[in-house]
Parts: sequence; structure tokens; C-alpha cells
Amino acid sequence: MSQFSEGDRVRIDIPDEDDPDFDLHRKTGEVVKVIEDDAGSETGDIRDSAIYRVNLDDAGTRDFRWRDLRPV
Repeated sequence: MSQFSEGDRVRIDIPDEDDPDFDLHRKTGEVVKVIEDDAGSETGDIRDSAIYRVNLDDAGTRDFRWRDLRPV
């Protein structure tokens, strides 16, 4: 089950300064694609079965899991 849909505006939430993607923290963008995979069966959390492709307002297009996204 997806928490976000194509067209949703999101904010990147990666507050850990040691995370290699920390430079994206607080950037905003639009979900342009939801990609399903089987990660949820590995982690036991069905939310992990969606990858959100986000077109960031000023940083290109990147893929994120639900835990790195918040509604704008």
C-alpha cells in the first residue's frame, strides 16, 4: 500500500547529518512515479514495498522510501 501517489507534493526528511543524502533534507518535490518491489516481504513492513520517484524542485529526480518523505 502506497502512502503517496503520483502528483503528491512531498518534503524530504533525512535529519541524520551522517546520512549520505543529508544534503537533500528539507528539499521539496513531486512524486512522479510509484515503483513496487518486494522489500516489504524482506523487512516485514508492507510500506517498504514502494519506491517513490520524486522530481525535486532544484535537485533532479531521486528515489526514496516512505520513511524519508513527509507531506508538504
